[in-house]
Amino acid sequence: MRVITILATLALTLVACSGIETRPAPTETFAAGNYTFYKWRSDPLPKVANAQDTMYLIDPILRGAVDNELAKKGYVLDTQRAQFSVDYLFAEGLRMGERSADAYNITPYPSVNPNRQVNQAVVDNAYALGGVKETSNIALQFNDDASKKEVWHVIITKIVENVNEVDMTEMRKAVKQGVSKALSTLPPAR
Repeated sequence: MRVITILATLALTLVACSGIETRPAPTETFAAGNYTFYKWRSDPLPKVANAQDTMYLIDPILRGAVDNELAKKGYVLDTQRAQFSVDYLFAEGLRMGERSADAYNITPYPSVNPNRQVNQAVVDNAYALGGVKETSNIALQFNDDASKKEVWHVIITKIVENVNEVDMTEMRKAVKQGVSKALSTLPPAR
């Protein structure tokens, strides 16, 4: 029993360290709709060769991740019989006072330092890795197709570690992980 508790704690710690935060709305309204079929509210963005805009890069990745997660829950993408629609908003933001995941030796907790000497590496890391961090934010919104009213939403936020360079492999991994975590509270299809 102790081994299971330790493994569960380790798994939760790894998920918490992923750098992805989700804020889902309550699912009661969505669950009351007894939905099975869905559609995308907007068309996919056109494919642009050598696109530099993150929006064009993330659109197909996000749509694929949402479609996969909804399919796992039994929802069917069918524009003719759609009972609800899925849409998203993508925005970049800033957070003040966030630490980088790489700043493992910086602690916000007061502690006793028996050496009493200032550790210059910790001071340098605090200056280099602290401060304002850029975030990528995605809001998924589900609307009832008949009434056009929102029935559920979730916000996915991730701190961007390397702002000046887009790593497509990391982007795919982060979007897939974020969408999976975001849609985990959604009930299965009826």
